[in-house]
Amino acid sequence: MMDEPDAVFWDRPAPVGNLLLDQLPSYQSLLYRRKSSTRRRGSGRSRQLSIRSGKWEEQTHSGEELRPVRELPKSMQDKRREKQQRLQQGGTVTGWGLWRLNVHRSLKRVKEDGVDLLSALQLWRTDIHLIEGMFGTGILSYFSFLRFLVLLNFIMFLLMFVFVMLPVILTSHTSHNITYSSTNVSECSVYPPTSHQSLVAFHEHITDLLSGTGFLERTYLFYGYYNLEFIHSHFTYNLPLAYLLATISYLLLSLVWIVKRSASGFKRKLIQDEDRFQSFCNKIFAGWDFCITNENAARLKRSSLLYEMKTDLEEERIKRRMANRTRSERCRIYALRAALNLFVMAVLVTCFYCIYVATVFSQRKQVEAEKSAFLQELVVEYLPSIVITLANFITPLIFSLIITFEDYSPAFEIRFTLMRCVFMRLASIGVLLFSLWVQITFCESQECLCGYNHKTYPCWETHVGQEMYKLVIFDFLIIVAVTVFVEFPRKIIVSHCDHGLVRWWGQQEFAVPQNVLEIVYGQTICWIGTFYCPLLPAINTVKYVLVFYIKKVSLVTNCRPATRPFRASSSHFFFLVVLLIGLALASVPVTVSIAEIQASRVCGPFVSYSTSWQVVPRGITQLPLGLRSFLLALASEAFAVSFFVITCLGMFYVIALAGAHKRVIEQLRDQLAMEGRDKRFLIQKLYQAQQATYGRSADAKGLRRNRAHAGLCLVEPSVVLETQA
Repeated sequence: MMDEPDAVFWDRPAPVGNLLLDQLPSYQSLLYRRKSSTRRRGSGRSRQLSIRSGKWEEQTHSGEELRPVRELPKSMQDKRREKQQRLQQGGTVTGWGLWRLNVHRSLKRVKEDGVDLLSALQLWRTDIHLIEGMFGTGILSYFSFLRFLVLLNFIMFLLMFVFVMLPVILTSHTSHNITYSSTNVSECSVYPPTSHQSLVAFHEHITDLLSGTGFLERTYLFYGYYNLEFIHSHFTYNLPLAYLLATISYLLLSLVWIVKRSASGFKRKLIQDEDRFQSFCNKIFAGWDFCITNENAARLKRSSLLYEMKTDLEEERIKRRMANRTRSERCRIYALRAALNLFVMAVLVTCFYCIYVATVFSQRKQVEAEKSAFLQELVVEYLPSIVITLANFITPLIFSLIITFEDYSPAFEIRFTLMRCVFMRLASIGVLLFSLWVQITFCESQECLCGYNHKTYPCWETHVGQEMYKLVIFDFLIIVAVTVFVEFPRKIIVSHCDHGLVRWWGQQEFAVPQNVLEIVYGQTICWIGTFYCPLLPAINTVKYVLVFYIKKVSLVTNCRPATRPFRASSSHFFFLVVLLIGLALASVPVTVSIAEIQASRVCGPFVSYSTSWQVVPRGITQLPLGLRSFLLALASEAFAVSFFVITCLGMFYVIALAGAHKRVIEQLRDQLAMEGRDKRFLIQKLYQAQQATYGRSADAKGLRRNRAHAGLCLVEPSVVLETQA
């Protein structure tokens, strides 16, 4: 027997009570789509769907019983009734079923307690809630992202400490047999001392501390200190292999963690960017941030919502104007954009050339033995970092000015300017490394006897680590200097001066994207420098902890939210994409230095190898025969081809599944649109029924009044409203 609701959607005659439902647009659309189907096929299909619907109701009912009562979408009275029924049914459960129910409840309670404990132990939980209440979720996303980088750097430090530093520390305090790395080329084994042998001035210790030279060069801080090859105890510990695997591990861990965190943000971004109408609805009906508790923050949130609405309307106007452009207007705007992009490329090339020249000049001055004044020596040491910082400060201003002439939509202007700034910041690190490697691989003679410029850079990995160390220190000093000497005085001037120019200048804005680019820039340096400076993740962890408190104090006391809002949902995904780009850029120089460049012959764990990667095939040859054969099979061409074919099949399956999900989503959207039409149709019918009722009531009252004047006493009949099809 077919259920009554099923009669609405199929071809069998509907009852009289469903005549109104038969007129719904959804039902008419369904009938139109089913004109080509036969009645027999439709009835058989309806019977199958009726059976399936019954099974679905049973499954849904059984699924609801497994859910906690407080999570059911019911009223409190229904929840109490449901709880009583479950208690009565639970009393009849005995044996295996009762044990499973108790275990399920116990595991769920343990899981909830664990989640509560982890949330209570979450880093900066109170501070982040305070920031969220005062400034909303847009600025909160920056501090959450900073907390994620603190945890990531701490895990990277643990990897390098446990597998690289801890064995070396233990061997210095215990009696183990140690095999040191060595080379057979006597000319390449000379490593002159770098620390000061005589009495030195105090400022030289400050220079060594800020640049990583002198007494810091041959410590646990840099690559050159780890010159062990094997540690013999109850087992043989291969330090070069552990060093290389730890480097690969922190890069892969960062990749997996970033991709995992970006998956949820990517889903939300797809949903938001799919439909413009849905974006308008989200802003109007769900755009308010209920975490805001500050009146000023609420006012700023209101203005930001207004700005977003104006921006969206402006984008729609620009799209309409772009669609109505003539061919001559399109040629003109494309020519203007091409010219401006050529100018941008010229600016980038100029900045890169300045970085290259500054790096070469700094390296040559550091090689010279003559001493200079303290400040002059410090400027020479930090000259590449100073030039990179100036380029990162000037180019965003130029990009913001240029983008106004390119006639893009407001949202695209922000994204395009940020991508240009990202390219500038990350490419500057690549230019610095390229400049260093040009100096490292260049020899005055025709051939490098040691494979690199041993005379100038006897331990070139330590030298690269010193440059990365200086970049991290200088980046932190710039953040502190800007906060103390720019933002704080600006706040004082704006608060105590009523001049028109000062009011126009206004309070410092907390620009979330620019602040994120700062910490992504620092994290990229950390990924590159950890191979050459194993303690750099620990330094970066301390740096980001201090940056968190500095930015928090600056935000609360000196800054205000930006007038151009940056939504937390889209910013979370954007931050992780930029971080992923930084990770990809950091992997390139590390991979090149491991696989291509000759390892130093006087320091580090890879002295006995021509390149760092050679420790892997040599380590494989020392494994047992079965494991060696298995690893060689994994590296064979047959396995590579098979793995590629399986990967392609899996990719095709995922693509097909995504297409099916997309079609289902489109059908659900069509169904939602049809339900909206049904509601509008029912509202129209309800309005017509009310008008008919009102008209009949008015006619009845008029008739009664006329008959009352005539002296007649009648009983008013009841008015029955029957809606016609």
